[in-house]
Amino acid sequence: MPERVAAIDVGTNAIRFFAAESDERQGFHVVGETRMAVRLGHGVFSSGQIDAGAAAEAAAGLAQAAGQMTELSIERYRAVATSAVRESRNRRAFVQQVREVSGLRLEVISGSEEIRLVHTAVRRRMALGKDTWILVELGGGSVEIALVDDSRVSWSETHAMGAVRLMEMFVRGNSEPKEFSRLIQEYAATIRLPAKIADRGVKGLLATGGNIESIAKICQGSRGPSGGPLTVSVEELRSLIGKLSRMSLAERQKEYDLRSDRADVVVPAAIVYAHLADRLGAAEIMVPGGGVREGIVYDLLQRRAARRRADASVIDDALLLGRKFLFDEKHALHVARLAESLYDQLIHVHGMGDRERRLLVAAALLHDVGGVVSLKSHHKHALYLIARSELPGFTAREMLIVGTIARYHRKSPPSPLHHEFAQLSLADRNRVRLLAGMLRIADALDKEHRQKIQGIVVVRRGTEVQIRASGADDVLLEQWALRKKDDLFREVFGLDVTLSRDGAGTDD
Repeated sequence: MPERVAAIDVGTNAIRFFAAESDERQGFHVVGETRMAVRLGHGVFSSGQIDAGAAAEAAAGLAQAAGQMTELSIERYRAVATSAVRESRNRRAFVQQVREVSGLRLEVISGSEEIRLVHTAVRRRMALGKDTWILVELGGGSVEIALVDDSRVSWSETHAMGAVRLMEMFVRGNSEPKEFSRLIQEYAATIRLPAKIADRGVKGLLATGGNIESIAKICQGSRGPSGGPLTVSVEELRSLIGKLSRMSLAERQKEYDLRSDRADVVVPAAIVYAHLADRLGAAEIMVPGGGVREGIVYDLLQRRAARRRADASVIDDALLLGRKFLFDEKHALHVARLAESLYDQLIHVHGMGDRERRLLVAAALLHDVGGVVSLKSHHKHALYLIARSELPGFTAREMLIVGTIARYHRKSPPSPLHHEFAQLSLADRNRVRLLAGMLRIADALDKEHRQKIQGIVVVRRGTEVQIRASGADDVLLEQWALRKKDDLFREVFGLDVTLSRDGAGTDD
């Protein structure tokens, strides 16, 4: 089944939200994209701190992105921050502020991780082969330079020379000094490229980022005969630098249809690119498109493929164990599928990873095995049987967690008075409560063991989680079962749950 993932790039000059759905033929296709003009880098490179107003604006923008993820049923995401946040003294406070306002986990990444993500995207845009290329990613706060081929990044280096940083260093007030271009050229000349470039020889210069894409558009960059990446001649680039340097910001915006937050930084960006091209002796710059956002999406989807292989192994092993206890296999598989779907669609709410997903899937598959001992207390017997069994890839501690999750698929919620639950660490108890809360919901959706509900779409709206079921003519019994079993979910997530048929109201 297609999977929806999202990438959020919290950059120096803007925040970008990028949502995609997996596609076997194209890799993915875009389902949502938003750019928020929040210049987090303003003042950071002089004061060393993110401005309070910019921080609040960014946190509010990220809360909007979290809302978009709910609307688009995003299953997994990665939100990253680059040089502006990386270099700020108050980055920890900012990351915490984002978490409190939006619920998102923001990861501050290194320059080398940034270029790795860009390379991941670029090598899918064009065939790099075994040749060595120079890849340059110019952002608002830094420039990452790397030697790459199709398989790897063999060398990379980050320089504190982003377009916003340079603009704020050399521009004061509303006017640009006459020596602006000269100062930036002198500053850019401090970039040192590795000696190994001369030894290997370089196939060409690849450039990524919003500035070079705008430059390519202005220069009407050409494509190769096979529809490859855009190319911009260095001669055209130098001519453009001259024109832009003589224009006011308003004139740049009007003449070239540039946003205000692009018009002021495009000149320093163009000068850096021209300098690097000269250093390499390159007559043209290739612009393949793609960047951090696309790299994150490819990363998430690649992990999904690996995850699916691991999940398939868990399912096979759990089924073999369940058959020993004569369980209802169809019901077990269906509840596991519903539980996994609920887990994936709420991942931006609970923030857990692949390991917890496998614990939930195993518990969902085995939750009824206690029926072989007694139907009346089969949840308690399930805990006993699972905790004393083995599954390949699971430790004894994890088997106790799986059994404890299964134990709480019905009847009373977890309690420190329960012996096995009390044996767990505080972190594991929290995992059990979260995962058992979802298992109770999934089990309620197959109350009759008839697999009526074929699929679910989960949408969070405020303090409510709406589950829309497909395939069933009516869901009255499942709604009743949900009301009896949603107590733990409401307690641990602080969210109410409603169920309706797809296309019907919640009172159906």
